[in-house]
Amino acid sequence: MAHYVEEYERLVTNLIATYPMEEAMSKAVGGNYEEIGAILSEVLIQNGLINGMKLIDLGCGSGRAAKAISKRRQIEYLGIDIIQRLLDYAATVCPQHYQFRRSLNLAIEEPEERTDMVCAFSLFTHLLHEETYLYLEQAYRCLKQDGKLVFSFLEFSQPSHWNIFSHTVDARRNGPTLHLNTFIERNVIDKWSQSLGFSQPVFVSGTETRWNGSALGQSIAVLTKRFKI
Repeated sequence: MAHYVEEYERLVTNLIATYPMEEAMSKAVGGNYEEIGAILSEVLIQNGLINGMKLIDLGCGSGRAAKAISKRRQIEYLGIDIIQRLLDYAATVCPQHYQFRRSLNLAIEEPEERTDMVCAFSLFTHLLHEETYLYLEQAYRCLKQDGKLVFSFLEFSQPSHWNIFSHTVDARRNGPTLHLNTFIERNVIDKWSQSLGFSQPVFVSGTETRWNGSALGQSIAVLTKRFKI
């Protein structure tokens, strides 16, 4: 079993055993379900999500972003995650036409160049770099020309992100951690984008990504699929 499947199966199982379902489903995606969901929907809208588009949400979890998006845009939506219990919950809080799919590999099983936007929030923060790169490769294949990939990431240059690293070190010092926390520097994303054929990334720090006074915390990268020559 891949590390990310084992880690999150264990996390979700523990949360469901400890908390009421609604609270467990919020904690499974980092908490502040409604607040963060609203910020994520605003990030996508600011980057061009409009009615009628197709959105693929990688690591959709319990539907935090999906629920918020459904209140503001009429879109074709596909959420992909590794935990079936999260997907089942997401389906109960989202429109019936929203699709949710379990996938344990690093592929996006969708046709080429049929998707307007791909997002991945708090996903690459828990994957190895080579795993993230495979997802970026898949996103590029699925996106239409001029389609966008929008994702969040952790970077050492952000003071609040350094606190996450420090807490992870403390947890590792005392024993196994619950899950992997991965940091990606901007020059790495630049290199990946160039290699895959995306345009120069646009970055927004976590403190700048706000909605109704609340900040997302993680930084955002926006990659656009280049037009073919």
